[in-house]
Amino acid sequence: MELLSIEKQFADALKSVARNLVIKEYIQQSSELYPLFQSAAKRFVTGDSREDGLSIGDLLINKGYRISLESLGENTTNKEECVRVKDEFIALIRECGNHGISSRISFDLSHIGLSVDPKLAYQNLLEMSKEAQSYNLSLMISMEESAKTDQILHLYKRVVVEYPNVGVTLQAQLYRTLDDLNELLNYPGAIRIVKGAYQEPADICIPRSDELDQRYLELVDLCVKAGHQVSIASHDEAIYKQILERGYLQNTYVEAEMLYGICPELCKQLKDKGLPVRVYLTYGVEWYLYLTHRIAEYPPNIYVAITDMIRGEGNSSQFY
Repeated sequence: MELLSIEKQFADALKSVARNLVIKEYIQQSSELYPLFQSAAKRFVTGDSREDGLSIGDLLINKGYRISLESLGENTTNKEECVRVKDEFIALIRECGNHGISSRISFDLSHIGLSVDPKLAYQNLLEMSKEAQSYNLSLMISMEESAKTDQILHLYKRVVVEYPNVGVTLQAQLYRTLDDLNELLNYPGAIRIVKGAYQEPADICIPRSDELDQRYLELVDLCVKAGHQVSIASHDEAIYKQILERGYLQNTYVEAEMLYGICPELCKQLKDKGLPVRVYLTYGVEWYLYLTHRIAEYPPNIYVAITDMIRGEGNSSQFY
């Protein structure tokens, strides 16, 4: 799916704004702007609390979907907050396990300590992995900016040999990912393939284009041929047309995965065909970065966001 030039400029500008803490704090502290942006975020975020995520997750499971849950946040800056976040994920794992909610738990390593101390992130990851395994639940490590890729993959490889219930995400847009995938196919954890939402230097990544679509399909093809558990995490209908034609989703170890609030009609179409579809659900108050990324990934979402700001409507569960 190739972006128009003006859409690409908008997406790049939005990605740069997304990490501007001054703008973020200004919006969060504004009594006029915060409610407007929060209305837009409700399209893509289940709510502020764990209970919001679990409630909508249970609803979607009953409709025949698989789910993934995440407490929003990343780049935590102190040890105490990292421990608090880890404890939130432990609580989420236990609630899923105790209530029979078969959810995957997704998270950023920088949310549990990578930006503070890799050793802290590793210890928190071990604790979460052990707890999830005790409830027969899986974890999925998200991928972050390319500067963190080596650290993320290093910690993943250390943990997955002991806890095969842990998976990792790869970004198709990075040139290095083909080599990374060929190595990771030797490890037992699931692999989630995304196009990539981060603004990266032009010399290390493929821009949104037909070339990127082909690289994405190449990565999926490698996983399928290797018989390796893979999540096809995309909202691109052209990608899914190819996936369906190749029959990838007929394999028990392959699934489609889409973010809550993005292309719910496509989710439902695939699910109604009897194909495995996982919906990625988020909750929490740290929705600013998440919202800006959702719009940057698909610039026409700005129209939906503005409509939600005006009407105050954003809940997406009705569309599934």
